[in-house]
Amino acid sequence: MQQEYKYKQIYNSKSNRLQNYDYSSNWWYFITICTKNRENYFGEIIDQKMILNDIWKIVEKYYLEIPNHFDYATVDEFIVMPNHIHFIIFLFWNNTYRDVALQHLYNNVNTNYKNEYFSKISPKKWELWTIIRSLKSICTREINKLNDTFFAWQPNYYDRVIRNEIELNKIRKYIVENPIKWELDKENEENIFM
Repeated sequence: MQQEYKYKQIYNSKSNRLQNYDYSSNWWYFITICTKNRENYFGEIIDQKMILNDIWKIVEKYYLEIPNHFDYATVDEFIVMPNHIHFIIFLFWNNTYRDVALQHLYNNVNTNYKNEYFSKISPKKWELWTIIRSLKSICTREINKLNDTFFAWQPNYYDRVIRNEIELNKIRKYIVENPIKWELDKENEENIFM
């Protein structure tokens, strides 16, 4: 029993996801993704202005291409900081198409319990985390093609389901003003997530 408890404490990271929320829902989401060990891969802040290196362009390029690969997603406000990125993304499914996709999935998994189990835990194209995983993956691959670069993200990311239009505008302002608040953010990781 002691070993099992120790294993769970060390290797199970607590999820920051909103419990029982459908992350494929049509809605606005605020996302923060940090670099591994919060290393300053993308540049630095000087006089409250972000001075970016060339690596950030890769992140921006693939962020802006999200709607080309996920036609149910729209990108909104975005900023690259020295060791993290913030952005807002909106999912807008045409429910008819999504329902057809879901029905096809469930029709094909009812052959036995094993298939049904794996269909429930495997990634679905229409879920938010599939977009985030894809963005992190392509950016990591492309950045690591650069000479003498080893780049990695932290394993997880922070998300917030934006509650209403007032909060949406507040988060947009926070993203735009993020370089001004860098001195607070870098000393207190809670500030990175707002």
